[in-house]
Amino acid sequence: MEQRVRHFSWITPWYRGCTAILLSVALACARAVAGEISLVPANMPRIGTVDERFQSYNIEMVEVTGGLFWKPYAQTADTDHGLYSQRKPKDLRNPLLRKLAAALSPAYVRISGTWANTTYFAGSDDAPSTPPAGFKYVLTLRQWQDVVDFSRVVDAPIVTSFAISAGARDMHGVWTPEQARGLLAATRSAGGRIAAAELMNEPDLPDIGGAPAGYDAAAYARDFAVFNAFMKQEAPGVTILGPGTGDSSAVPGLFAASVPGIDAVSYHHYGALSARCGGQRTPEAALSEQWLSQTDRTLATYRALRDRLAPGKPIWLTETAEAACGGNHWSATFLDTFRYLDQLGRLARADAQVVMHNTLAASDYGLLDEQTFMPRPNYWGALLWRQLMGPTVLDSSVPVELGLHVYAHCQRHVSGGVTLLVINNDRNAARTLTLPDTSERYTLDAAELQDIAVRLNGRPLSPEDASPSSPLAGAKAAASGLTFAPATITFLAIPDAGNSACR
Repeated sequence: MEQRVRHFSWITPWYRGCTAILLSVALACARAVAGEISLVPANMPRIGTVDERFQSYNIEMVEVTGGLFWKPYAQTADTDHGLYSQRKPKDLRNPLLRKLAAALSPAYVRISGTWANTTYFAGSDDAPSTPPAGFKYVLTLRQWQDVVDFSRVVDAPIVTSFAISAGARDMHGVWTPEQARGLLAATRSAGGRIAAAELMNEPDLPDIGGAPAGYDAAAYARDFAVFNAFMKQEAPGVTILGPGTGDSSAVPGLFAASVPGIDAVSYHHYGALSARCGGQRTPEAALSEQWLSQTDRTLATYRALRDRLAPGKPIWLTETAEAACGGNHWSATFLDTFRYLDQLGRLARADAQVVMHNTLAASDYGLLDEQTFMPRPNYWGALLWRQLMGPTVLDSSVPVELGLHVYAHCQRHVSGGVTLLVINNDRNAARTLTLPDTSERYTLDAAELQDIAVRLNGRPLSPEDASPSSPLAGAKAAASGLTFAPATITFLAIPDAGNSACR
């Protein structure tokens, strides 16, 4: 018996040690559940770098030419066009539009969309009153020059795609580059820059997109080969993107067809169809982990294809928003800002290089109201991201399961500084965070989640607050006891963090 007692004499200290560890873990978990989290930004490791123009946006080609686009819910029913309403060409010279866009720069502006697939570039202002056979819309030289001028003034190089409809094909049905050649020449002549280009918008939806009947992966591969050879000769400095598809069964074949020529993988993500297109997503799910994490799953599909077929190529999300077909009723409200900023945080952490929101100012998912250009809540989230989140991505070490999403970047233009994006997507519980340093706090909230008016640190924001030269002001915050109210979004700028990865 004595020998057996001596043999197991190690049990008591082992048990005591394990008990202490388990109690420590349990206490940490209890604090996490209670919302009490301690972070040391100085020790957060670098996990990646995104493009300087990571946060970007779309202006649909139909906004430039004028035509039918998704009808805003607030608009009187248009019985002639159903889902759509007629738009005049957008005034890209409008001073307020330019001011608000410039405040988001540096960025990319993508001039594309489904309507671009069937748009004829006239190459002059003496454009036909009706589009030539095989096209549906007409883009005049003046309209494109306005795009180029807008791009230059707001520091947003152009990303685009080209017409692929019947009018852009030869007698054998093969895509021809004449329309693309004219657009490239006009851009150069106007002193503009096309930074990147896709052959077409969403080749996984050829029928909707105006492609010839029976268009498939083989036809796309044939056209993409012509496109790639043309672009390499005519515009060798332009980044070739592809395939520019969504989440469909056609993606693997179209991806494989574009692999030989792409410089970067491009894809689209919409988590749902909007109500105007028969979608049934409710606002009650807008802050759920299941909804917010959908963007991870789509990226995982494209990353797996990239790793297998095009290893090392960067990934660009060239079109995304709350829901396809113009967004839902609440996509213009503060409720969608959680999705917008959480998506940016997730994708930066996962090494996506560029994210292009659809749109800058059209329909319900625009960052700006399309009639008045008044900023919507997502615009203010975008502006704070641009002001505070640099391209170097850090690991915050906070798992999203805790209910407090914390994303970390080096602070923009501040050596050693760190910025935290803290999203409390819990509708009921407050959370608490402790830091070793003081910070500048920028908290966005609204009186109601489905409000269009948004407040920064309790103060309502207005267009006068958006300026490329005058950043939004934060509020001094103590190091400990930082409380985040339910359903709020906060940026914490920590200029004295001293993170060596940020120097």
